[in-house]
Amino acid sequence: MDELLGEFITETNEFLETVDTQLVVFEADPTDGETLNSIFRLVHTIKGTCGFLGLPRLQFLAHAGETLLGKFRDGTLVATPDQVQLVLESIDRIKEILAGLEANGTEPQGDDRDLIGALERAAEGEDAQDSHTQNGQDAAPEPHQPAQSNAAPGQVEVAAANSTRWDADLGRELRPGEVSLADLEAAFRSATPDDENEAQAASSPNTPSDSAKDSDLPIGLGVAGVRLSEPEALIIKEDEEDIAIKGTAVASNQTIRVNVEVLETLMTMVSELVLTRNQLMQMVRNVTDSEFKGPLQRLSAVTAELQDSVMKTRMQPIGSAWKKLPRIVRDAARDLGKKIDLIMDGEATELDRQVLELIKDPLTHMIRNSCDHGLENPTARIAAGKSETGIIRLNAYHEGGHIVIEVSDDGSGLATSRIREKAIKNNIVTEEQAWTLSDAQIHRFIFAPGFSTAATVTSLSGRGVGMDVVRTNIELIGGTIDLQSTEGRGTKFFIKIPLTLAIVSALVVGSRKQRFAIPQLSIVELVGAGAASDHKVEILNSARVLRLRDRLLPLVDLSEVLGVAPNEHMESEALSSFVVVMQQSGQLFGVVVDEVFDTEEIVVKPLSKALTNVGTFSGATILGDGSVIMIIDPACVYRRVGQVEDVVEEIEADVQKSRDQRLETTSMIVFQAGGEQPKAVPLSLVTRLEELDATSFEQGDGRTLVQYRGELMPIVAADPYSTIVTSGVQPVLVFTYNGEAAGMAVDKIVDIVEEPLHVEMAADRPGLTGIAVLKGKATEILDVGHYLSLALNNWDDPTRNQPGKHIVLVERNPFFRNLLSPLLRAAGYEVEAVDTVSAALVCAEYRKPSAVLTDIDADVASARRLLHDERLSGTTIVALSGSPDADATGFASLVRKSDRESLIAAIEMASKLEIAA
Repeated sequence: MDELLGEFITETNEFLETVDTQLVVFEADPTDGETLNSIFRLVHTIKGTCGFLGLPRLQFLAHAGETLLGKFRDGTLVATPDQVQLVLESIDRIKEILAGLEANGTEPQGDDRDLIGALERAAEGEDAQDSHTQNGQDAAPEPHQPAQSNAAPGQVEVAAANSTRWDADLGRELRPGEVSLADLEAAFRSATPDDENEAQAASSPNTPSDSAKDSDLPIGLGVAGVRLSEPEALIIKEDEEDIAIKGTAVASNQTIRVNVEVLETLMTMVSELVLTRNQLMQMVRNVTDSEFKGPLQRLSAVTAELQDSVMKTRMQPIGSAWKKLPRIVRDAARDLGKKIDLIMDGEATELDRQVLELIKDPLTHMIRNSCDHGLENPTARIAAGKSETGIIRLNAYHEGGHIVIEVSDDGSGLATSRIREKAIKNNIVTEEQAWTLSDAQIHRFIFAPGFSTAATVTSLSGRGVGMDVVRTNIELIGGTIDLQSTEGRGTKFFIKIPLTLAIVSALVVGSRKQRFAIPQLSIVELVGAGAASDHKVEILNSARVLRLRDRLLPLVDLSEVLGVAPNEHMESEALSSFVVVMQQSGQLFGVVVDEVFDTEEIVVKPLSKALTNVGTFSGATILGDGSVIMIIDPACVYRRVGQVEDVVEEIEADVQKSRDQRLETTSMIVFQAGGEQPKAVPLSLVTRLEELDATSFEQGDGRTLVQYRGELMPIVAADPYSTIVTSGVQPVLVFTYNGEAAGMAVDKIVDIVEEPLHVEMAADRPGLTGIAVLKGKATEILDVGHYLSLALNNWDDPTRNQPGKHIVLVERNPFFRNLLSPLLRAAGYEVEAVDTVSAALVCAEYRKPSAVLTDIDADVASARRLLHDERLSGTTIVALSGSPDADATGFASLVRKSDRESLIAAIEMASKLEIAA
């Protein structure tokens, strides 16, 4: 019986997890008959088994729940949320009784009359809320004396239809046709084998009528109805549910239950076999020709297959850890007055049973947090433009030999400002530091011990005990957790965990002539940091840091973590030839190692109890050559690096300070022009230093010009009293602004200096800002703006050289097209000249013009088509004519083709109207 009881408890717990999930699904869709049938069958099975094992408390509870489910199934009642809540409460009560049964071996004492009564009243059609109210008000009826029975031994006397009897086990009167549990058990105890055979041999004419339904009996054993057909005969009728259950017996025999300890032992032995295989293969590799190579290769293949098969016995779908989550979300939504949908993807993703057990609690806490903190109430969601139903999404998938679990919601996201204030208040970070951190860094403070931003403590959260425990538990199994959050849009957590804790991928490294294994889950990249590498290890403020892609990472030597004194006589380059970049708790850091050997699938061996206080290692493994090496605990290394992080922050602050100081200095280019007196201009204003052939200089508009990079560039002399040479090589400083270039002719480039610029003496001469001391010499600082004004007219006009307005010119006469187009382009407009109105409309389809200039002399009717075409809606249309008296009704203005000033003025007016619109 003990063995049967143990199997019953295990199976019933599995059934209850399934019932929990299916009831939540059924509540969402009460018309789902398939789900309801599945729930009914599971509850019916629990009830029947309880009756067989003599567990009346469990049996009566299951029977009452089954009765209500039967009403749903036959269509007598339509399930309401309150009625489903009653069934869920009965399932919870059954779980409590099972827990006591498992702990003590006997069914705990208790009174379930309140819950059974509520279920029965709900089955009779009473409101579930009223049933709950009556639970606390119904007084237990006075116990009745059981009626004397005249039935012979082995018989069950059925009460007459018009009489009633009190049943002490049920705590109520028996219904017509109902049999007490005491009478039925007495009948079974007194029944002889002949009686049982006779009962089983009863034919169909003697079968009791279907009016005695299973739901009328508060007992299991698959009994659908009990009545007397012959003296000393007990007829038992199996209902359709029992037949269906028996029909699945053959399928269930295809699986067996195996004790977990047996699997663990088997896994250990396979691990030993793998290690032995590795050692043999290592020995054969060193032999060029051996008769053992063939058999060993076969042994290696068989061992790999065996290892894979045994690993599969430990693997379970992650969905088994999610079974209770729908119920948790459903109850949380009910308590919080929210509407929540839970979406689960990747339920078939498998991982090790041991890992599965360890992530159940962290996942449960995170889901509750999403329900309570993450998702807003329906009113707030509607006000934010969201659906009133919040969504929590679970997703699991494989990635590089690991499992990634994403937990996300579309709620309000993390309140960055509140987290920052709380972190400052809890002395986790100073106020000055808090404002220098990014939002992502601020968000990670929720993993700090005792951290909570909840305004009130609820039954779900707010006590400050949660996310730090979640992170700790995940890191204990070699996993990592990180998050992304956008305020107002939601939060997503990323959990990365190993597939199994028994065999993991690791990088084998060397430090001080010893080898160690580092789990690859924590490794981001491997960086060569020797003399020939672009990445350098530097020592700043007595702390070693790695400059990796313009970022400083704190470094720690693996030997320091192990407590081995570094070899001070070795050069730093030799000590820092390899850096393992790792990530822990969302932070990057580097571990300096002497050697890198290989990556291997290692079998993790737990440390003995004598080494439990050694926090540096998480276990040990045996390599193929038989050597035992220790497995580094990444969390321990990170704690050691944490002492270096403060130094790195100080270094980065110093770097920023130096950068700010450099901003206070100015790079100046020093040259000579018109004498020995040095002159200078800011180097940042100089685009290029050129040496141009003076024979290529030209004159135009009273200025010296040179064709430079396909355009004309004016050149002015840096010394107002000097002239630009006409032969030889001329050094020129090129300045560019707003797409235009200008050159300054000098005699000689002297130097480029970077010093604080302090103009000590002002100057009244145009083009001279003042005099400053550079490199110990008094130097004239020239005003570059003055020289640009000499070279370029209105060079500082913000509208100068901006892309011109797009103008479409409709002119049939080629002469006027060729006359007006250059005038418009010289005024800074982009011109598209066409000869027909249809061509102008095609141009407008691709790019809407700022203005259209159209000839009305040739065909005014055709030109007027432009006024009514939607493609030119809002575009200024100007009429062109050779006569000032032409009819330009409807057009923005009339301009004579020969009047250049009026033409430009009309277009500028159109541009102003466009800007105003």
